[in-house]
This record gives sequence, structure tokens and C-alpha cells, in this order.
Amino acid sequence: MHLGRTTLSKFLIQQLNGIPDSQDLGALLVDVAAAVKAISAMTAKGALGGYLGEHGGRNVQGEVQQKLDVLAHDVMVRSCEWGGLIAGMVSEELEDPYALPAEYARGRYLLVFDPLDGSSNTDVNVSVGTIFSVLRHDREEAPAAPDYLQPGVKQVAAGYAIYGPATMLVITVGKGTHGFTLDREIGNFILTHPDLQIPADTSEFAINTSNARFWEPPVHRYVSECQAGKSGVRSRDFNMRWIASLVAEVHRILMRGGVFMYPKDSKDLTRPGRLRLLYEANPISMLVEQAGGRASTGSARLMEVKPESLHQRVPLILGSRNEVERIERYHAEWASGADRPFSSPLFNERSLFRPEARMYEQSLL
Repeated sequence: MHLGRTTLSKFLIQQLNGIPDSQDLGALLVDVAAAVKAISAMTAKGALGGYLGEHGGRNVQGEVQQKLDVLAHDVMVRSCEWGGLIAGMVSEELEDPYALPAEYARGRYLLVFDPLDGSSNTDVNVSVGTIFSVLRHDREEAPAAPDYLQPGVKQVAAGYAIYGPATMLVITVGKGTHGFTLDREIGNFILTHPDLQIPADTSEFAINTSNARFWEPPVHRYVSECQAGKSGVRSRDFNMRWIASLVAEVHRILMRGGVFMYPKDSKDLTRPGRLRLLYEANPISMLVEQAGGRASTGSARLMEVKPESLHQRVPLILGSRNEVERIERYHAEWASGADRPFSSPLFNERSLFRPEARMYEQSLL
């Protein structure tokens, strides 16, 4: 019945052929997939397994931990720490890197991960996910925090799992982006979405409009043009989406196109963005770029950002290439002064956002 279907293991053997240490990288990704299966089982049981609700603590970012956050973190660590494939790990749930127990051999890779993205949605049964990134570690010494501070272009593999109606694992090893669906009958991930491609154009965008009063003017400009639809300068109607789960947002874009924006804003000037660079923005950006899309901070390619700390936050704009490039152009025009309030018609009489532009400028003083 299942003959001829491409399993994750078979696919990795084919994809990693000729890549240094390919057996170890493939084995590590299989270990990650094993953790994903266990996390999938827990999320599927939900309240029946006693997995829902708050854990009682907070993570390093000060966010309330859910039971599933802690359980998913433990599953990922236990699945990957013992095989001699990694030198260390960084998790959203830990302030410092996870040091391998002394009895385990160290490998040549570093694993950074968000064990359960969107966990605050578990109580309302919205899709959540796991995000991970793999980096190389070529020193003989055990890794310290600076060893993890590699830009996204240094990633050797990245992926996410989404726990929805079906559990899917979407990965890249730098040769395209590919989706696998968990066949629960046989316990294997089967290749179902090879060579995913994001359309260059789209009429769908995702952004949290409750933060509109804090957005930068270029973001206001883009969103207002989309909202104007056929009667505006874009001359076509757009749809807006917002799930509040990064994995779910990106999965939709990989399946049918779109733009996701969690931009820089003035809500908290101590944070230049909301999403974590190492284990959220970088791996997602690699997947998007490998699928023909674009990922940006608004002013620069995201994967070229040099990390400065383990839990550094960044703005993130990604998806269909032509739309992301348009948003980057709006940022460049704003930075150059070509599109400032009172000099551009966008923020004068015809604009709904003239007050917000003034408020944003004042926030920077």
C-alpha cells in the first residue's frame, strides 16, 4: 500500500548526498522528526492528556509558560541530546545554552529551537508549531553563547512542524523547501509537498492591526493601500488574515502565497521587533527564501542580520517577493525623506494616517 512513497529518511539521503557530514545532519533531522511526533501526540490529546493550561513559570522573555511549552522543550532536548550529533542547544525556554550531559558525545552541529510557537492558542485549539534551525560548530571546545550568534545565511538546515488537522514537517537543507505529512498509521513522515514555491504576487496580507497606532509610516502606507482596494493606487482588492501563530501564518503563505508582517514599531522602544532572530525569524526566512519568497526586516535581508544576543528580537516581513520588495521600497523612501508627512500626499489630506506619522516621529525624539 505504501510502496513507492518517499519517507523523510529516504528523502534526506537523496538531498544530502555530497554534503559534508551528511549522515550526521540527516540523523539529526530524523531525531528532530521523532520529537515532532511526540509533541504532535501531546497537542492532539490536549485536555484529555492534562496538557493544557499554564505551567506556573515564565521563560527568559518574561512570557507565561504553558504546560505544553515545557513538555515540548523537554521532548526536543531528550530526543536530540544523546546521539553524538550536536554540540549544544538553545531553546526559547532557557536563558542560556543547554549544555550536554558529560556522558554524551558532542557532534558538529548546534540546534536552536522554539519548542511550541503559538502555545497561547492551545486553549482555543488553533494550530501551533515547532520551529528549528541547525548551525555548524567546528571548534573542539564545547560551545558558548557566542558560537550560536551566526547570521541566518550560515544555517545548514531549518524547518518547522505544524500541528493542525494533519501534522506536517516543512524543511530545507538549502535545496528547496519541502513538506512532509505524518502518516499516523505507519508513523512516518511522507513527502507530500515537494519543491514548494511562493507566488511572486499576492492579494493577501497578514498583520496585527491592533498595533496600528505604533507602526512606522511605511507600514501604514502599505496597509492603507491594501485596504483601499480597487479604489486605491493598487487597483485591486486585498484580503487580510491574522492567526497569531507564526507557523500557521507562514504555512499558509507557503501553500498559497501572501505577506506576513510583524514590523518594527514604537510600542516598546527597547525592543526593535517582536520575533526572536535565532530560532524564529532565521529558520522561517530560510524556508521562505528557498521557496522563492523574500524575508526582510523592512530595510535589509533578514538572514544577513548579525545576531548580538541569544534571544534578540527583530522585525520580520516575509512572503511573496514583489510585495516584500514594495514594502522595502516604502521604507527606503521614508528613510531618504522622499515620503515624509506634509511633503507627501500620502500623509496629507488624502491620508487616514497623518496623526500616526506625527506620533511616530515624536516617539523617536
